[in-house]
Amino acid sequence: MLGLTSGLDFLIEGLNYRHVKKHGQQVPPGFEGWITPERLKESGRYAAENIRFSMLKALSGKILFLIVLLSGILPALVELLQPLSPWPAGLIFFAVLGLTSTLFAACFDLYHCFVLEEKYGFNTRTPRIWLTDLLKSIFLTAAIGSSLVSAALLLIQFATETWWLWVWLFVAGFQLVMAVIFPTLIAPLFNKFTPVADIELKDKIAKFAESQGIHVGGIFQMDASKRTRHTNAYLSGLGRSKRIVLFDSLIQAHGHEEILAILAHEIGHFKKKHIIKNLLIHTCAGLLFLFLSSKLITWKVMYQSFGFPSATAYAGLFLIGVLWGPAGWIVSPLFNFLSRYFERQADRFAVKITATARPLIRALKQMTSDNLSNLHPHPFYVRFNYSHPPILERIKQLEAAEDETRARMFKF
Repeated sequence: MLGLTSGLDFLIEGLNYRHVKKHGQQVPPGFEGWITPERLKESGRYAAENIRFSMLKALSGKILFLIVLLSGILPALVELLQPLSPWPAGLIFFAVLGLTSTLFAACFDLYHCFVLEEKYGFNTRTPRIWLTDLLKSIFLTAAIGSSLVSAALLLIQFATETWWLWVWLFVAGFQLVMAVIFPTLIAPLFNKFTPVADIELKDKIAKFAESQGIHVGGIFQMDASKRTRHTNAYLSGLGRSKRIVLFDSLIQAHGHEEILAILAHEIGHFKKKHIIKNLLIHTCAGLLFLFLSSKLITWKVMYQSFGFPSATAYAGLFLIGVLWGPAGWIVSPLFNFLSRYFERQADRFAVKITATARPLIRALKQMTSDNLSNLHPHPFYVRFNYSHPPILERIKQLEAAEDETRARMFKF
């Protein structure tokens, strides 16, 4: 099954690559004046290089994974950890796996950042910032991962038959806490957040948010330009930790009207309760996953098939993850479909409360040109990899939403 899903992944990437090469030189209607043929060619080259890079990274990752899985390294590690109790043994086991995975990913990220992104003018990170971010990520992942693994192993040991329910409750509570503390405690570890310097823009955002019943703990700009020239904005947090964040690069590239349109979209996510719905969906999926895992974790055939000497809980959790990997690949189009549906809802909400789609369309066209976004992704690639609708489809839907809004206003 792993081989089948891997092969399909490469097939879809290949289809996308050929699609980009075939259509990447055609300026779509409506983009005249926003993107030149030369800029479009550069966008096509950027997309093609990213696809090739993604395929190389995926292939290397699969090879490394199979080596680790089939070479007998992991059973030997479990044998070495046998004298220890399950809790510290499990922490060491996952620490070895996590560090290996992190260092592997770091090698590719280093190339992506300082070669690929540098080539197209997006990278602004220095080697020092890159290394500091990596070390912070390792420390943070270790802290969070060890907490989750410790809770799971201790609950498996002491809660026996009902461990899956207690683990689910712990993880659900942990996710809720992270949603609250992320904006104020986690995100500032990597970026500097300061109140928006443009007082006029800040006042407009505050009044706009208040008009929609959104009470935020602050309106901030983030020093994203220290790492990249890509642009973005988001609304994060729950309760009093809720805040609006603008990339400083976004403020530099867009006018007030466009920024407010982008925020109208983000407010749409909040008003439509997409954050809560996503949390509930993933929490319910987690419950099902843990329940089925409780049935698999004692399955001796699973351990024997991969050469493990005994049924240890931490090895079982790892092997269950391996077995569930293809299932995750199968359901990923469903989650992406849901995400694209939420994005369309947020777009329609933005048009409804601003009574126009023009500023948001202008912002999207500008961001597409600035970010060298792929204007011609293959439909299959979109289904499996896009959390947002493709830009051309999105603009067409925004125009339709504006027509509907104007028709309703004219009717009344």
